[in-house]
Amino acid sequence: MKLVESFLNEVKVFSLSKFEDNRGFFLEKYHIERYSSFGINDIFVQDNQSRSNKDVIRGLHFTINNPQSQLMTVMSGEVFDVVVDVRVGSKTFGQHKSFILSDKGPQQIYMSNGFAHGFCVLSDTADLHYKVSKFYDHDDEFGIAWDDEDININWPSVNPEISPRDLLHPKLKDFIKSRVNND
Repeated sequence: MKLVESFLNEVKVFSLSKFEDNRGFFLEKYHIERYSSFGINDIFVQDNQSRSNKDVIRGLHFTINNPQSQLMTVMSGEVFDVVVDVRVGSKTFGQHKSFILSDKGPQQIYMSNGFAHGFCVLSDTADLHYKVSKFYDHDDEFGIAWDDEDININWPSVNPEISPRDLLHPKLKDFIKSRVNND
């Protein structure tokens, strides 16, 4: 396992050691002591998996009341992965960073809580595995518009497929206004 890139010291991209031969391969996706040496001390409580087709964009998703850290591994395929700082009051609020992740490597990203996450599938399909630090709560799931001009993500798909729910997410500035008005 090797740290290959980071963003704001809260997002870390890893290339995992993959041992291959004519029978197949072996890959260690998680080892608590190895991640602890990189300052990742979350206790992960739930594993999730998704499969998406080429040009699907999922995101930008995050939680608010029960902030959730994630360790996401690309099991097969290739994705254009994006994180956005949504920590209100952060001097880097609204800044984003993108990464190309694939099953060839680097293939894993850690996001501490306070970041929205999304991705676009570049290969025919992509399988992603997530370890999360809080149990899924539908009522606590929020999102930011994938095409928010203020964030200005240069998505690689010309004709992306977006879920109806993701099409309804507000722009970041509108989300913040609604949070301030409800507090």
